[in-house]
Amino acid sequence: MKINKKLILIVDDNPENRKVIGTLLINNGYDVGAASDGQKGLDFIKSEQPDLILLDIMMPGIDGFEVCEKLKSNMETKDIPVIFLTAKTSTADIVKGFRVGGIDYISKPFNSEE
Repeated sequence: MKINKKLILIVDDNPENRKVIGTLLINNGYDVGAASDGQKGLDFIKSEQPDLILLDIMMPGIDGFEVCEKLKSNMETKDIPVIFLTAKTSTADIVKGFRVGGIDYISKPFNSEE
């Protein structure tokens, strides 16, 4: 019997972050998708819907807040949980992350136990 693994999409413009997070998730039994910016993340979701999105905020082009707003305004993607994974840790940024639809906020650098 095949067990379907959960797919987690990492959207981060830093290739080292994508590699470290991706390896950590794969080693814990998850399937991983990766996108290097917000638009590529949105494009990925058009072809394959992840179970969770780990989303950086500060990226060129479309930032993470805008990506999350686009996801939450679309009936097909509004229920995908989004966790912001970012160095932006001011109270205003955290509050904005929740306002646009994020379910959690993990600050960089992060601890793998988080």
